[in-house]
Amino acid sequence: MNSAPPESSAPAVVPESPDTLDRAAFLKAAAILGGAAALGAVALVSGKRTRISNEPTGEASVRQVPGLDSVPVGRDSDPLLRMQKELARAMDKPVEQRHWMMVIDTRKCVGCHACTIACVAENKLPPGVVYRPVVTEEIGRYPNVALRFTPRPCMQCEQPPCTPVCPVKATWKRPDGIVAVDYDKCIGCGYCITACPYNARTRDAGEFYTEQTPALQPYEQQPNFEYGKHWKRQGHRSPIGNARKCQFCLHRLEVGMLPECVTSCIGRATYFGDGNDPESLVSELAAKPNALRLLEEKGTKPNVVYLI
Repeated sequence: MNSAPPESSAPAVVPESPDTLDRAAFLKAAAILGGAAALGAVALVSGKRTRISNEPTGEASVRQVPGLDSVPVGRDSDPLLRMQKELARAMDKPVEQRHWMMVIDTRKCVGCHACTIACVAENKLPPGVVYRPVVTEEIGRYPNVALRFTPRPCMQCEQPPCTPVCPVKATWKRPDGIVAVDYDKCIGCGYCITACPYNARTRDAGEFYTEQTPALQPYEQQPNFEYGKHWKRQGHRSPIGNARKCQFCLHRLEVGMLPECVTSCIGRATYFGDGNDPESLVSELAAKPNALRLLEEKGTKPNVVYLI
């Protein structure tokens, strides 16, 4: 698929005047990358705005826009720049050769819940369905008391306890490590929800935020895009009644964009990349002595690592 749709499909975007892009401008562009999917996927590269296809096929992606490789990335650069370039490198490999993982630095998390809200907006999640909650704990003893915040997405376990209990095989582990759900197969039995020791799955009960108001608001009737398909929540159709979970924003990865929780984190506390790449930022961080995985004694081998 071509990276640019026909000119008639979208209004023209006026190019920027500079021929070159300095670091400050590109940092601004990197921030724009986080919301580009919702805004029609417009990337700012090489001093020009390049429109990218809305079709989540994996072919039209930010990684194919010329100019990204020429941006210098050093130790003092925004980690989003490094992760974006590493994502482009990973997407050039066959799916079975990449292995997605996430690192969360709890020392940097300020409990703002920006990742939670961004995830809800990105995935159009209804009441009761949360892919990225932030657990708040009070630690210490008075008067030396503090709050600790722990974002808790799906762990995308190497040995996921949720998959073998599904009676209809509606949930499985992809070659790239993401645990997926087939909404068309899911019967809503809830076995996987019970089996998950991280409480990372929730059931879509078919509720709407504005259902008790005079009119259901249009934004709640918009279909969400997951697993390569648009899903419109109405009646008893999927995903209503299904078990739902974080999938590392798979629809964004397939068009060369980082997960929404990564780009929306104001403290840069969340890192994402290919664990099979020894030079990736996540591989570097996961090897640190202060890295740990939740409930390691369960033998689930999570692909989400925490720095403490």
